[in-house]
Amino acid sequence: MTNEIEIGRGKRGRRAYSFDDVAVVPSRRTRDPEEVSVGWQIDAYYAELPVLAAPMDSVMSPATAIALGRLGGIGVLDLEGLWTRYEDPEPLLAEIAELPGERATARMQEIYSRPVRPDLITERLTQIRASGVPVAGALSPQRTQQFWRTVVDAGTDLFVIRGTTVSAEHVSGRAEPLNLKRFIYELDVPVIVGGAATYTAALHLMRTGAAGVLVGFGGGAAHTTRTSLGIHAPMATAVADVAAARRDYLDESGGRYVHVIADGGVGRSGDLVKAVACGADAVMLGAALARASEAPGRGWHWGPEAHHPDLPRGERVRVGTLGTLREILLGPGRAADGTLNLVGALRRAMATTGYSDLKEFQRVEVVISPYVPR
Repeated sequence: MTNEIEIGRGKRGRRAYSFDDVAVVPSRRTRDPEEVSVGWQIDAYYAELPVLAAPMDSVMSPATAIALGRLGGIGVLDLEGLWTRYEDPEPLLAEIAELPGERATARMQEIYSRPVRPDLITERLTQIRASGVPVAGALSPQRTQQFWRTVVDAGTDLFVIRGTTVSAEHVSGRAEPLNLKRFIYELDVPVIVGGAATYTAALHLMRTGAAGVLVGFGGGAAHTTRTSLGIHAPMATAVADVAAARRDYLDESGGRYVHVIADGGVGRSGDLVKAVACGADAVMLGAALARASEAPGRGWHWGPEAHHPDLPRGERVRVGTLGTLREILLGPGRAADGTLNLVGALRRAMATTGYSDLKEFQRVEVVISPYVPR
């Protein structure tokens, strides 16, 4: 069966769906929300919330990574961000928040041109470790070769290799590419890698030995990948495709389960619900957490693509400040727009449809029902 549509005589395309295009269907059973489990385990690490924070300077500092860890999530620090380039990045974060729109990209390119310092990578990860929460840091595929030893020696629990897109087979005539399979095999810590947006790409990443695969391609609020590169992956279809790869790899490998993490397009609680319903084990939140009063971005949000020296594929966007990190994740909510109490909404959706844990909820019925905001 195929849902390909003829674009023109020489090109066909498969119909793909975003989270706004799908909806969860209630079942014959309901539960008490307090009896629902939203806990999530990856490798040896159990998290009370199925939430990782995106490694973006507008979202994560060492302090917010610690705060999220204490709430039950996992904060991922960008190890190529301001915290590993400057002793004290707070004045620069304040400056970025005050930049006029026409100056923002050029000035951010200047700020981020300072080299990454290995000693600061060690210092920031050590600070997080001292708090007793799980330690997670992210590098781009391009910088992993250079800094992975520093990261591992600093005592990270989860190593995230994150890019707009990451493949198991990068071709380059200029430099020796990162051999993911060999790298992950030789590493003693679990690796989460992505983004991937197709069944085939995800299956190849799973075969490298990754513990988790990030699903998405420039789907976040601060990305302009679709307008700058013409590339976009609607997230409901992408998550469902990668979940199918997880199922097939489970059979192929004789029982090895690779976690699927939706990374992009999860701005509100309904998106979190639908990400799990489509097959995600957890989500990586960017804009949703950038709205926290503790967030380093001070109501603004941007990713590493926004200050790329040659081809920026993101922008600094205003997301505002809506509440504390606790209120955004655990409530109480004071608005009905899905921006507060994200995990409470997930519990409620699971209870309303009669499911007791995340693995069960991945089997919930979903329908195509495009949402048109009023």
